[in-house]
Amino acid sequence: MTANYFAGKTAIITGGASGVGRSLAMALGAAGSNVVVGDVDKSAMAIIDTDLETAGVPHRVDHCDVTQTSSLQAVLDSAVETFGQVDFVFANAGIGAGEAGPIWGYSEKDWQWCFNVNVWGVVNSINVFMPYLASRPERTHLVITGSGNGAYAVLPDVPIYTASKAAVHTITENLHYQVQAGGLPVVVSALFPGPHVVETGLFNSGRVRPEEFDKGVVGNETGINSVEDMKRMAEEYGINLQTTHPDEVAEMALQGLPEGNFWLLELTAENEAKIRRRADMIIGKTTPIPESVG
Repeated sequence: MTANYFAGKTAIITGGASGVGRSLAMALGAAGSNVVVGDVDKSAMAIIDTDLETAGVPHRVDHCDVTQTSSLQAVLDSAVETFGQVDFVFANAGIGAGEAGPIWGYSEKDWQWCFNVNVWGVVNSINVFMPYLASRPERTHLVITGSGNGAYAVLPDVPIYTASKAAVHTITENLHYQVQAGGLPVVVSALFPGPHVVETGLFNSGRVRPEEFDKGVVGNETGINSVEDMKRMAEEYGINLQTTHPDEVAEMALQGLPEGNFWLLELTAENEAKIRRRADMIIGKTTPIPESVG
């Protein structure tokens, strides 16, 4: 990692109080950046505020609802007022709706909540942050957190999440092409947490589900409310589920940014095989066969 590349610069991270966002915040702070964390999880926000303070990182921790452009704009304005400029934006906020069963039986509230955060959150972030980033004379970065589940593979376990992340990647890649065509000083990157299931609170997203999307169900309908639950369920089927710590994702991301990389991802041989099988399936017009999680 090129520490000097990040020293003295300012990064905004949505969904920055936990999971991959938290790891990005701590890694960027350790590399010398000013850190602005935006989130809606009050308890996680209080913890990272204390941890960044203890680490001596210049920072802000602000409420940020990515479904509202006014909330994103307030975070940007506060960051510029506090630190003078913003150099990195990580559009990282995301949730899992916890759906289970056949697609035609899902609650509309699951679809609406997941797309509001995962898709509209990205669209809103682009609309708020891109005009500012493109106006800076120096090179800036917009990093959008996607998922291999939806971008290069279709896993059948969580179709709402998969559909949202498929949309996120097409938006990210199109933004990259437009920035290139316009000769803008913004580096757009697609961040794929992995290469294994990442140890985050994604499976416990219900803790921040807004009241308007409450469907009267406690926890996820899948029965999986944590990575540990997922591991136990996998063990019942004789599967040793491998996982990735979010700190590893942050380290990988920070290694790729100084090089201006679009693809911020690490692939295992198994993941590469999944991509090749999908490409072969499309070219050969063969009937799709679902891949396994992991």
